[in-house]
Amino acid sequence: MQKKSDAELMQLIKEKHRPALEEIYDRYIKIVFSFSLKATKDTEKAKVIIQAVFLRIWTTENVYNSEKGQFVNWLLTITRNIIIDHHRKEKKEQSIVAIGQEQLEQLPEHSSNNPAEILSKKLFREQIEQAYQYLSNNQIELIQWLYWEGYTLREIAEMKQEPIGTIKSRLHQTLKILRNRMEPEIGGMKK
Repeated sequence: MQKKSDAELMQLIKEKHRPALEEIYDRYIKIVFSFSLKATKDTEKAKVIIQAVFLRIWTTENVYNSEKGQFVNWLLTITRNIIIDHHRKEKKEQSIVAIGQEQLEQLPEHSSNNPAEILSKKLFREQIEQAYQYLSNNQIELIQWLYWEGYTLREIAEMKQEPIGTIKSRLHQTLKILRNRMEPEIGGMKK
């Protein structure tokens, strides 16, 4: 196996030849680890990225093409993309805050002494709490990314590895749920 080129090894990997993956791993583990560690500044995160990189190599349908450049550049591009994905995922996990009782309590009860305004805000709080219960985790995540983190639909589709049409459909359904649940009730019946 030592005598095979990177392109030959990648062809064997495409055919699920495990020793070829082991050879690529042995050849490039140090550079992938170094690159990951430099980007993350965290040994454990770098190890997670290494695992993701070599798993991607094993499972990817996109085979390395030696005519497009050196193998190491292709490998480091994969590594960079995975680092970016992990960074975005971390950012998302840190920023997603489910609207629970604690967050609802932080909404101002009233900003004036006007009883109608106080009642209106209290009802709005209750509607938010009730509407939120009808959303799935995917829907909550979509709202977070799109409206609070500023990602585009295309970026969200890439991060979720789903077609943009699926994301648009999910957004439409989410907004429909929120709209239906947030409608003011009149005499105990919805408009």
